[in-house]
Amino acid sequence: VQLQASGGGLVQAGGSLRLSCAASGRTFSNYAMSWFRQAPGKEREFVAGIRGSGGVTLYAGSVKGRFTISRDNAKNMVYLEMNSLNPEDTAVYHCASGRTYSESRSPLDYSYWGQGTLVTVSS
Repeated sequence: VQLQASGGGLVQAGGSLRLSCAASGRTFSNYAMSWFRQAPGKEREFVAGIRGSGGVTLYAGSVKGRFTISRDNAKNMVYLEMNSLNPEDTAVYHCASGRTYSESRSPLDYSYWGQGTLVTVSS
């Protein structure tokens, strides 16, 4: 299984970015997908997750209402639309493919990880 994340970059506070993750290697719609992030000197944290069908989503409290996760099972893609960005959102963002169909906040429930894409939000 391969996951390729893209779309990161430098943005000013209040701006928006859209991250994409291309998946290959197994039946995409059978597994949950999530985004995690890791800021310098901090532990990896859950950002958003989506069920295999796309019908259920889960968000960290810090991003709820600002970020939207979605997936296109026909294209084997998952997206993270990020709005109202602030400097605390600066991190490397990783997409992850789940062990099961259902979304989860725990990194232990994810089998495969992309290499990450850097998001930097300037104040």
